Amino acid sequence: MTQTVQPSSTPSLEVPANVPTAVERPAALKRRIPKYADLAPLMKFKKPEFSNAARLRRASTIWELRDMAKRRTPQAPFDYTDGAAEAEITLRRARQAFQDIEFRPGILRDVSSIDLSTEILGKMSRLPFGIAPTGFTRMMQSEGEYAGSQAAEAAGIPYTLSTMGTASIEDVAAAAPNGRNWFQLYLWTDRDRSLELIERAAKAGNDTLMVTVDTAVAGARLRDVRNGMTIPPALTVKTVLDASYRPAWWFNFLTHEPLTFASLSRYTGTVADLINSMFDPTLTFDDLDWLRETWKGKLVVKGIQTVEDARKVVDHGADGIVISNHGGRQLDRAPIPLHLVPEVAAALKADNSDAAIILDTGIMSGADIVAALALGADFTLIGRAYLYGLMAGGRAGVDRTIQILEKDMARTMALLGVTKVSELTPDHVRLLQH
Repeated sequence: MTQTVQPSSTPSLEVPANVPTAVERPAALKRRIPKYADLAPLMKFKKPEFSNAARLRRASTIWELRDMAKRRTPQAPFDYTDGAAEAEITLRRARQAFQDIEFRPGILRDVSSIDLSTEILGKMSRLPFGIAPTGFTRMMQSEGEYAGSQAAEAAGIPYTLSTMGTASIEDVAAAAPNGRNWFQLYLWTDRDRSLELIERAAKAGNDTLMVTVDTAVAGARLRDVRNGMTIPPALTVKTVLDASYRPAWWFNFLTHEPLTFASLSRYTGTVADLINSMFDPTLTFDDLDWLRETWKGKLVVKGIQTVEDARKVVDHGADGIVISNHGGRQLDRAPIPLHLVPEVAAALKADNSDAAIILDTGIMSGADIVAALALGADFTLIGRAYLYGLMAGGRAGVDRTIQILEKDMARTMALLGVTKVSELTPDHVRLLQH
């Protein structure tokens, strides 16, 4: 007997009358053909700008200025600026130290007005950084020290002329008569020549003498060796080919006054030979005592890399120190300046010293400067950052460097919840541990 299986019945679900059977899209999300009246306000095409001035305006970081500098400058002078000693470990570590900073911001502070001014060596600076001494600067770009000193004058910050600078003490003073000009000195074995430079610097109105002490001999700057770097640059097959891609640099170089130096009338030879002929490996603290007796203005010692040496140069009369490893260009694997700042600041405070603590090496942003100040530095110096701007666009490029750093600092301080440089403390930063 066949059985018929009845399908199981499924109870029907009734939808309440007040619930829509399909979700209706809001009117604003329904597609439509756009109207010209709606598109017109959005169609604001800017005229393309290809000038170097436009590219400088668009640059928002020092790294972008570096990229511009590399495109516009022959390899040998660019590498002289960009490179460091041996494997360049010191420079990488110095920059990494700033990247390893953790900021600790404060909230609910009135930061509507930021004051970046600070006192350094008895005078006010509108910004907490100055321009470091750099050698052969007109070789990087023909405006050289003139662009740097005039940009510093306009910004209200100090400018430091190097003994190995490519403009005379007197010419820089004339180019920036209202600027605060400092002079950096390499002490030579021939003390009469050193004394002549000191007297010229004082007569030209320089209020600070910065003596560099970390150059007993020249560091092994291997990029310069590989490039066959000479002063002035030699016209070889390689440099001529390089020039074909950068005609503006060579046109400026060949049509301006040949390179002259703050301390030498002319020189032809390799960079290493020049450095070794100028630096004195016999320097001692007795020479620092002689300088202190000779120079009546502010005396700063550059190249401090230990707490012990910081204390000792202050005991010998220094008004300030620059914690610096020469931008990584002398001893590779040298101490990291940023890491030394807290120790040096604590040591000098324990000695009741009011000597100024200045830092250089590795600075590539305004946030780097803020970090250094928070850790205990009174002031900072920029070298490569300034030269990247110079190579990217002459005086306008240096101005842009300063603008970028100023904007960075103001923004960083506002986000930290501080309005003045004096309000920055070690509580605002932490060094991350690897």
